[in-house]
Amino acid sequence: MQATTAFSTTPIPGKYWQWRGHNIYYVQAGKPQPQHPPLLLVHGFGASTDHWRKNIAQLCHDFEVWAIDLLGFGRSAKPKLEYSGDLWRDQLYDFITEVIGQKAVLVGNSLGGYASLCVAAQRSDAVAGLVLLNSAGPFNENEHTAEPEALQTQIEPPQQPDNLQKLLGDVAKWIFQQPFAQFLLFQYVRQKSVIRQTLEKVYLDKSAVTEQLIEEISRPAYDQGAFDVFSSVFRTPQGEKVDMLLKQLTCHLLLLWGEADPWINARERSQKFRQYYPQLTEHFLRAGHCPHDEVPEQVNSLLREWVFSVVSS
Repeated sequence: MQATTAFSTTPIPGKYWQWRGHNIYYVQAGKPQPQHPPLLLVHGFGASTDHWRKNIAQLCHDFEVWAIDLLGFGRSAKPKLEYSGDLWRDQLYDFITEVIGQKAVLVGNSLGGYASLCVAAQRSDAVAGLVLLNSAGPFNENEHTAEPEALQTQIEPPQQPDNLQKLLGDVAKWIFQQPFAQFLLFQYVRQKSVIRQTLEKVYLDKSAVTEQLIEEISRPAYDQGAFDVFSSVFRTPQGEKVDMLLKQLTCHLLLLWGEADPWINARERSQKFRQYYPQLTEHFLRAGHCPHDEVPEQVNSLLREWVFSVVSS
């Protein structure tokens, strides 16, 4: 499958917005549409606005489209902070109210999906609708979140019911709470060869894993402060559980699942979402963890159709 090559590979130039004294990078394309709310695209762990280039290029014909680099990622500042869903929730909320200036449809992948859900559930006055693509975040049943599953798969033994394996997993977790071990792991996972291996594991269509994509994910990992962001992932407690957030949610919800995702069991996770928010709409796609980048035409079409028929009606 080579459909990805039909898309523009040039990221749209962006701008900076000052938030709490930090530079936040964002991209805007398309004109305001009185009949449709704007879209705000939110990337996953280790990604950036660049990861949405195939979506922005098409969606901007029908919507005003915005994409943002979460604090700590992409071209945004990487200060030494406690990074959490609450921090990114506040960042996204303030961006919508101060920069976009009207309710937006939040579209989030993985970690960006969790941050978007936090906004939609807890700051509903800024959100016209919510689209989650293989969204991260724990439910109450002691479930691990998908991110930083990308890191955990590099450092933990395979999950087995065996007691020895469990002990080894606990030891590995303890080791990687130590700053020096975190530093060594950081040096390892930001290598381009490791980024390629990880992407090829989580993309069903390996042809979508291009040199450009690897460069776009690698580059911010060499920015000043990138290690502090990385190590914060290990320190920061998990945020509000997804089921609690869904209980607070009142807007329209669309779930797009890449069902070949090795980090998320899409069918199982779908049932949990339906349990707490049965009025959702969802589609399963032949893709991995990042369906917006792997099957962009399908994602763009489903997203457009849903906003036109459900959100704008």
